[in-house]
Amino acid sequence: MSSLLFSPLALRGVHLHNRIVVSPMCQYSSEDGFANDWHFVHLGSRAIGGAALVIFEATGVEDIGRISPADLGLWKDAHVEPLARIIRFIEQHGAVAGIQLAHAGRKASTHRPWEGEGPVPPENGGWRTVGPSSLPFDVGYPEPEALDTAGVARVVRAFADATTRARTAGFRVIEVHAAHGYLLHQFLSPLSNKRKDEYGGSFENRIRLTLEVVRAVRERWPEDLPIIVRLSCTDWVEGGWSIEDSIALARILMKEGVELIDCSSGGVVPGVKIPSGPGYQTPFAERIRREVGILTGAVGLIRSELQAEHIVRTQQADLVILARELLRDPYWPLRAARKLRADVKWPPQYARARD
Repeated sequence: MSSLLFSPLALRGVHLHNRIVVSPMCQYSSEDGFANDWHFVHLGSRAIGGAALVIFEATGVEDIGRISPADLGLWKDAHVEPLARIIRFIEQHGAVAGIQLAHAGRKASTHRPWEGEGPVPPENGGWRTVGPSSLPFDVGYPEPEALDTAGVARVVRAFADATTRARTAGFRVIEVHAAHGYLLHQFLSPLSNKRKDEYGGSFENRIRLTLEVVRAVRERWPEDLPIIVRLSCTDWVEGGWSIEDSIALARILMKEGVELIDCSSGGVVPGVKIPSGPGYQTPFAERIRREVGILTGAVGLIRSELQAEHIVRTQQADLVILARELLRDPYWPLRAARKLRADVKWPPQYARARD
């Protein structure tokens, strides 16, 4: 039986040679938003390793939209060429380069994980954060500035301008980050959005910013190139954003020209008990795929090639999006192909290790 994990998939005019995606994973290794040799090796090695789509980490559309001062950025033209250098290498090795455009909102200006927890104060290079409402993320976090309508419009323009730069750099897939408690998710969830204007209150109002961002991105992005949206499909909290909300939003996003939903969860409020385990978020991808009819990607504790094959074969998702497993082994796809007896192309420099 041939492997479906190693079968091709078309996303509009982009053709992936298998169903394995490198999840966007923050490296906290930039200065002033610039990509460098760390990103070249980190991302390039996963392309050599056989993944079909390599998505660059959450990339700030504004300098104040970075999760940490050491995150990638795309808020100025000078960021383009260092990214383009990496993209050229990725494409030379048969993979497609994608980028996750993001704004961290009230969860911005935090320390790199290995340097501590919580916010970075302004005197140490941090900044005043923004959000839908003046609600800190957690104890010890500063009160964010609630965005006024002009501030919301500025964010939408920042996503649009970053999209233009992404195309100039050579990316062929854009993922809009509306998950993990960052700005767009903050607007989506009633746990973090207490606004009384047209961006708060009802479901229709809370999804407004996400729709405006997607429309602005779609307007700047070529029609033959796909847009992905990452959603936290549930907040795992009673009264928060739910899988039913995600299904309803996915229906609307599909009509707005979104090609695939990347199905994650959580992150908008701290201290939540998440029942994690192997493939624990895959049911969200399966349900959205089945009820909406849109392509989905499954992410979260997908570890073995048999598990990944099963997800695709049983039509729970169209793509498997790997994170930690690809940190452990950049060549996981090549190893998985051998175990699944899939005939894949190895880099000629590594061919002696194929058998």
